[in-house]
Amino acid sequence: MAARMGSWPPGRPAMLARLAGPWWMFLLTGVSWLIISWAVLRFSIASVATVGLLLGVVFLISAIGETMIAAARVGWSWLHILMSVIFVLGAIWSFASPFDAFWSLSAVIGLLLILRGSLDVITAIPAREVLPTWWLGLVTGILEIVLGFWASQQAFPARAALVIFFVGFFTLFRGISDIVLAFELKSVARA
Repeated sequence: MAARMGSWPPGRPAMLARLAGPWWMFLLTGVSWLIISWAVLRFSIASVATVGLLLGVVFLISAIGETMIAAARVGWSWLHILMSVIFVLGAIWSFASPFDAFWSLSAVIGLLLILRGSLDVITAIPAREVLPTWWLGLVTGILEIVLGFWASQQAFPARAALVIFFVGFFTLFRGISDIVLAFELKSVARA
């Protein structure tokens, strides 16, 4: 870390610490994500409701973000306000009926995985001339496409398992990255 900080322009570590806020906030959010991951990955009927409620929380956070963008921008602010209203309606629906929100998410996630996998394959092939690890993007894209078709099938238990694993591992990795970021910010604040 010291070698990396030595190559930064003067004042950059202090600026990063001010922008990021207190390091312990990331530690708390990381631990919170790990607890959510533990609850989701236990894979019970409560996991379905938890994921539906988490979707509502994500919609609320997105609505707040869209409102902040609308307040900061002059042009196209109406579109951000419209998106904020749509996110609030989605949050209300997720909180009122978390099971239905979960099944809707599982229906959409298959399509998103197919699209994302296709994009990864398309970008990985030209990258072989530049990146020695281009094949990782290709393998990831192929796996995403396969998972997308698996999630698009009509068998509800298979779709439920995929969505729960996806959300569980997403929250697990998010928690780990927030904890690592917290300790990196703490070391930058000391410098």
